[in-house]
Amino acid sequence: MKFVDSVKIHVRSGKGGSGCTSFRREKYIPMGGPDGGDGGKGGDIYFVGDQNRNTLLDLSFQQHQHAGNGSNGMGKDRHGKNGQDLKIHVPLGTMLKEQETGEILLEVLESEEYLLFKGGRGGRGNARFKTSTNRAPEHHQPGEEGVERWIQLELKLMADVGLLGFPNAGKSTFISSVSHARPKIADYPFTTLVPQLGVVRNPKGDAFVVADIPGIIEGAHQGKGLGDRFLKHVERTAMLLMLLDVSGFSEHEPLDEYRMLLHEIGEFSEELTKKPRIIGLTKIDSVQDRKTLDPVKKNLETLGEKVHLLSSVSKEGLPELVAELAMEVDSIRECETLSETNQETPS
Repeated sequence: MKFVDSVKIHVRSGKGGSGCTSFRREKYIPMGGPDGGDGGKGGDIYFVGDQNRNTLLDLSFQQHQHAGNGSNGMGKDRHGKNGQDLKIHVPLGTMLKEQETGEILLEVLESEEYLLFKGGRGGRGNARFKTSTNRAPEHHQPGEEGVERWIQLELKLMADVGLLGFPNAGKSTFISSVSHARPKIADYPFTTLVPQLGVVRNPKGDAFVVADIPGIIEGAHQGKGLGDRFLKHVERTAMLLMLLDVSGFSEHEPLDEYRMLLHEIGEFSEELTKKPRIIGLTKIDSVQDRKTLDPVKKNLETLGEKVHLLSSVSKEGLPELVAELAMEVDSIRECETLSETNQETPS
């Protein structure tokens, strides 16, 4: 399925039905009085978080999304039918913005229904206006208009671990080795053109989700290689796993890759540099003398980094790395749960 993470759509909640002006006309009841019913309410617009979706592709083909209008009221005190609500299913992590102003209207972060725009209220029929001094009102209310907007939908994938690295750093091989994700794998740059999600089953704890972000290059924060588009997908991740190629076939030295990656994510968003992270030195199966990796590992650890040596091909180092990632994710989840509990507890 094609990956689409940004789309513009036109939404319109339903118009309320008009009330009715009517008078009873029955045999032997010459002064039956008003009996005009109310109009039906216009349909509401809901956005529904759907954890089984990871693209906005459907909406790119269905740009106009309109809820049903309410029916008009009728005589004999018959009320019009309410308009049908519209429920738009979107992936978790979808942000809705006002097209003209850029104002954030809604963020869909949970698997639940979010009411965005209410439908117009139905107009009241003339039976509603009968009083002791006005026994035969000859007017009714029109239905209220619905809300009509152009809105921009942007998807930021929600994952526990964001996988970062330069092109050909082995990210796709890694995610295919630790999960059931099957991204395209080849030995040329930019094999991965769209973000990929993989669920990692941890034998000693809960499963967690890894997001494989297409290769970052120098100048990514400015949009080179579509980097700014892809970097937004790591903004909601709990932590980062940065993969550095130590095979000797990479264009840059591992420490240079490390500094450039930090620079790119920092220029895009300073918050990304504050996320917990682990460094993975990849493709160690291609290294003849492992001792040459000691200075790289030592330099990174001196900078306060947690470093793992691994090979996604031979699986060496993967169990230990997965175990530490799971432990970090569990710790972050516990902190978030504790924070939410403290916020809900009255002082």
